[in-house]
Amino acid sequence: MSWYAVHTRSRHEDKAYAGLVQKTITTFLPKIEVWSSRKDRRKKIMIPLFPGYLFVELLSLDNQTKLDVLKTFGVVRILGKPTGSEPIAVPDDKIEAIRRIVESKVEVQNLSYPQVGEAARIVDGPFKGIEGTVLKTDFEKDLFVITIELLQRSVAIKLEGSQIEKI
Repeated sequence: MSWYAVHTRSRHEDKAYAGLVQKTITTFLPKIEVWSSRKDRRKKIMIPLFPGYLFVELLSLDNQTKLDVLKTFGVVRILGKPTGSEPIAVPDDKIEAIRRIVESKVEVQNLSYPQVGEAARIVDGPFKGIEGTVLKTDFEKDLFVITIELLQRSVAIKLEGSQIEKI
């Protein structure tokens, strides 16, 4: 039996999960607990670790099985090669690693650092709130060089990854 990643419609992970379980397909939807960002109160909620994705375990990948998965409400496609229609299996050790992360209850943060040439906003430090463009990145040292248009002059500032966010 092999695991496959399934792409779902935006915010339809739970509905797709319920539909697949109802069809007796072994399904894994990894969720983590985070603080909600409501304005009036804060509470812990469960959200998908990979928004828009879940995993299914299939005995064989014949046309009928693929059709059963794809006809489930909320399912968009089974991930595979971009040019071919053949889905690619997710290795069992990767699924096991994801299970261990979810079961450990460790606080997980999804970080999306800006790439070179992308717009970014400084979220911490003396330049908080200023926007600019990323010139250079060094992920090993967790440093970013961002250029800021200030009085028609570019000023390059070195920042740590926690001080910058993608716009």
